[in-house]
Amino acid sequence: MAEGTVEVLLVGAKGLEDSDFFTSMDPYAIVSCRSQERKSSVASGKGSNPEWNETFVFTISDGASELKIKIMDSDNLSEDDFVGEATIPLEPLFVEGSLPLTAYNIVKDEEFRGEVKVGLTFTSQGNRGFSGEEESYGGWKQSSMD
Repeated sequence: MAEGTVEVLLVGAKGLEDSDFFTSMDPYAIVSCRSQERKSSVASGKGSNPEWNETFVFTISDGASELKIKIMDSDNLSEDDFVGEATIPLEPLFVEGSLPLTAYNIVKDEEFRGEVKVGLTFTSQGNRGFSGEEESYGGWKQSSMD
């Protein structure tokens, strides 16, 4: 399985279902991979089309298979509202190394609640510098004597 770091560029979201009745919603995102979690800034007053343009880095080890992005609406007088969540499979990222900016569906109760735009980059730490050059740096070679 893949080991290394995943860099997440959280660009923004659009078409979010506004959970505030009297004011514009103040959305933020919680990006998580297994037990690691990062929180974006709150896009105050940005309503259903927030922009963050923030980067988060996660250390990936065996068994990490997906990234989750939970969109929340910050509320001052009550508990923050859950807007929806996007789940991004990491296997294509491990194969390609990077994925261009892509819009992923945000879902709540199996219903479409908007999109979140994300770019991903994976840096492998599997080889740790041994890219076929070990023979030229004192590595053992098989003798060609018959």
